[in-house]
Amino acid sequence: MNGTWQRFGILALVVALAGAGVYRCAQADAIDKAVPAASLDEPKAGAPASETAVLAGGCFWGMQGVFEHVRGVTKVVAGYSGGARATAIYELVGTETTGHAESVEITFDPRIVSYGELLRVYFSVAHDPTELDRQGPDTGSSYRSQIFFASAMQEKVARAYVAQLSAAHIFDAPIVTKIGKLEGFYKAEDYHQDFLIHNPTYPYIVYNDLPKIDALKHVLPWMYRDKPVMLASNGRS
Repeated sequence: MNGTWQRFGILALVVALAGAGVYRCAQADAIDKAVPAASLDEPKAGAPASETAVLAGGCFWGMQGVFEHVRGVTKVVAGYSGGARATAIYELVGTETTGHAESVEITFDPRIVSYGELLRVYFSVAHDPTELDRQGPDTGSSYRSQIFFASAMQEKVARAYVAQLSAAHIFDAPIVTKIGKLEGFYKAEDYHQDFLIHNPTYPYIVYNDLPKIDALKHVLPWMYRDKPVMLASNGRS
């Protein structure tokens, strides 16, 4: 089943399970972990005014929605990474043959929120890093957990943090997050941008993604901001 049908065709099952009191609880538990801060991180003192991070962790609707609520983040773009520019098209990515993962490009002020702190959000509430080539109801490599590092320091922080969390046995299953060099990020179609903000009552969003924002609010309250930064507000649509 390709990604398009997974996301739009599974809503009836999602609603049925949620109505039975099963699905929402399972999802909320999977993305609600109080993980420790990264022992190794980029220093905030002397940091530049802006940095970008590219992360993949399932459907980019929810990933974008979560990080738009993080203090210090100035822009979040939904897109594709891991494959070629020519195949960065939603319908093609859903065939699971392009090498792309649905990803988000996060622009942030590292003087306010560090790269390691973004990874703390990523591992604690944004997705479940123990699910291999899937996330929640979505299956396929395009929904994989992967960190695309843009610098040697980002790679060092990411690898050290995965090792730290693994050694602490934070999760019941092994972390399967891949770590690879960022070769390119390609913005997704306009209708995917700020999807969660524009469609808060959409069943997929209600049962998969809104619980993640609630988790951010109570697991990492000092990092949460109520008003999200929207892509459109940055002159992009």
